[in-house]
Amino acid sequence: MEVVNRYVATRHHIEGAPTEADFEVKEETARWAPDSGEVLVRNLYLSIDPYQLNRMKRSSASHLAVDGILPGQRIAAYAAGEVVASACEEYKVGDVVAGVLGWEDYTLFKPSPAVLMSKVADADAAGFPLSHHISVLGTSGMTAYGGLFEVGKPVKGEKVFVSAASGSVGSLVGQFAKLAGCYVVGCAGTTAKVDLLKDKLGFDDAFNYKEEPDLKSALKRYFPDGIDIYFENVGGEMLEAALANMNTYGRVALSGVISEYTGGGRRAVPDLLEVIYKRITIRGFFAWDFLPRFAEFNAVIGGWVRDGKVQVLEDVSDGLESVPSAFAALFRGQNVGKKLVKLA
Repeated sequence: MEVVNRYVATRHHIEGAPTEADFEVKEETARWAPDSGEVLVRNLYLSIDPYQLNRMKRSSASHLAVDGILPGQRIAAYAAGEVVASACEEYKVGDVVAGVLGWEDYTLFKPSPAVLMSKVADADAAGFPLSHHISVLGTSGMTAYGGLFEVGKPVKGEKVFVSAASGSVGSLVGQFAKLAGCYVVGCAGTTAKVDLLKDKLGFDDAFNYKEEPDLKSALKRYFPDGIDIYFENVGGEMLEAALANMNTYGRVALSGVISEYTGGGRRAVPDLLEVIYKRITIRGFFAWDFLPRFAEFNAVIGGWVRDGKVQVLEDVSDGLESVPSAFAALFRGQNVGKKLVKLA
């Protein structure tokens, strides 16, 4: 079986903020054979995530944990799709799967313990749209839940600060922290996003960081009694300001530093004396750290979504050709919630 497969590739290594011109849509023939042991998936939803930019650089610390992306080659990414041909018993034609597929129309994979892939129950029967399986029930939900509960370890009544709080992870962290009985403040880059955090997602308070000339003073206003947990998605001055306002034995769950990905912003220079004498714990992590507990986390998160306790924000673009603009928009602050591309 042969299919024409379009895929998105970078034209070159990307060292600054990405633009649509950094990408191209290429075409190849994907070949599946009955004796190959492979599964051919027609992709339906693609996950668009900021961390991919680090993979696109010529050199990045991220390459220690995930493979770098070479110009002209297909880009592996979390996605959901439908099996259209299978040479193994585990997957049948018509099965819907979610896992590491790619920014492309079709993906071939060979099942193995090293391949992150799972079958998705009938989305309608489960009460969830398919898109949820790569957002709140995918890597975004796993990052938010694992980062907050396994790294942050919230206790009822504690004070939680979430940066980039209207993004795919931050929007969930704030809601999870409220369910844990915490006081939650988030920051975002527009008035509309701030209103969304307070009015729809239930944050106790929120502010537009672009309107604050002194972030340390701003956080002191919102947290007069200090911050116990900081869920970090931004880096730079935001991290410095949060550390200055942390309480003794505070915890920083370091999920991302998007302001530092493009090289355009000032890198964080944390006051290490704050860390030492406040005995602050700073721990970096990413979604795959919690892979063994994926099903456990999703059972809890799915229950919250089903009961209406968690609101899911998804920002969906249409068509493979929209992947470059969707990705670039992440670094312009133009997305709300999880950025996805729908192919069919």
